[in-house]
Amino acid sequence: VIGLGKLGAPLAAVLASKGHQVVGVDVNPDYVRALAAGKAPVEEPGLQALIDASRGRLTATSDYEKAVLASELSFVIVPTPSDTKGGFSNKYVLSSVEAIGKALRKKSGYHVVNITSTVMPGSTGGEIRRALEESSGRTVGKDVGLCYNPEFIALGSVIHDMLYPDMLLIGESDPRAGDVLEGIYKTTCEKNPPAMRMNWVNAELTKISVNTYVTTKISYANMLADMCERLQGADVDVVTAALGMDTRIGGKYLKGGLGYGGPCFPRDNVAFGVLARSLGARADIAEATDRLNRHQIDRLAEIALRLLDSRSRVGVLGLSYKPETGVIEESQGVALAARLSEERKEVYVHDPLALQGAMAVLQDKVVPLNSAEECVKAVDVLVITTPWPQFKDIPHAAFARSGPRLQVLDCWRILPREQLSAVADIHYLGIKGSDS
Repeated sequence: VIGLGKLGAPLAAVLASKGHQVVGVDVNPDYVRALAAGKAPVEEPGLQALIDASRGRLTATSDYEKAVLASELSFVIVPTPSDTKGGFSNKYVLSSVEAIGKALRKKSGYHVVNITSTVMPGSTGGEIRRALEESSGRTVGKDVGLCYNPEFIALGSVIHDMLYPDMLLIGESDPRAGDVLEGIYKTTCEKNPPAMRMNWVNAELTKISVNTYVTTKISYANMLADMCERLQGADVDVVTAALGMDTRIGGKYLKGGLGYGGPCFPRDNVAFGVLARSLGARADIAEATDRLNRHQIDRLAEIALRLLDSRSRVGVLGLSYKPETGVIEESQGVALAARLSEERKEVYVHDPLALQGAMAVLQDKVVPLNSAEECVKAVDVLVITTPWPQFKDIPHAAFARSGPRLQVLDCWRILPREQLSAVADIHYLGIKGSDS
């Protein structure tokens, strides 16, 4: 497994926990040392337990040649950062593939190289294939297999998503390569997911199409939430629950709240538009989805400022882009805290996992607090931006005030408004009513 970051380390641990001998490779010596010592190199629920269960079958090195010579299948799961146009850069993938290819010159026998990193359509059959053939001296589809097989996972549930995928997406150079890869998954997946096998470009397009379609559903739900906030008696949860019952629509990701964030959804949506324009095609839906998502922070800040009125102390609970992870990329909570600071407000923040990372970005614009309860007590207006389950357990006494009542904007509707109404005013994002 080439790359031991947020996705690579869990993949290596999953494979090893299912009985495979796995060698992890990374240029980051800290990651290699951690895994070699049996420690999780990144934070992810369940990762350490899998590593503990894999002793003797999971090793780590920075030596590509050592890893390739000791294996039959290489998963390349390295970053593909966005380039200046919004597409994905293959520089780390190409570097890895070239290193694998050089090692293959010293090895006999068939080997499969599997690209797990998300790449732009045309990459695997283009520059990635050329790099592999030139560096290895082999012919793809003959004496070396090349597959494109991205994961469909979410940080915070990576291991579960790897064990229980909806499907396996495999772009293959030839049936033999696809058979090797599918055979591995049959030993690791807890159920028997369907394998969608196809050529490289179809698999590449499918990957970014899935994420773009999901972001469209999210933005649609947020559009409905914005409308519900302006219609007396309207409730976005009631509307989306009914919409989701229609089998043509489905309920997944159809929840009005904040904009989508994280390392995948925003950039995949942008990359889809970049691809369409490069082909002379139109991607109006993807582009509108992106615009609507960027509008969400303006919408949220406007509501928070209205609740503040003449007061100045505001708290933001939730800085990770979603629960169960410390990742803050494209975080709505971080963006809101920065925006409110620009409005000369006193901003207090807390997050169970992301506080340190967020403070590296926000610096002296905000005041970090060590607990959710402390944050509640310090402010005049509280905004819950990430639905961490522990926020439901904040003592009700913390919401009480001797002066003006605390105003709470609960973006995900996780607090029990009926129980808290005696001590604070709880406003649910996406619901318009006499008490919202």
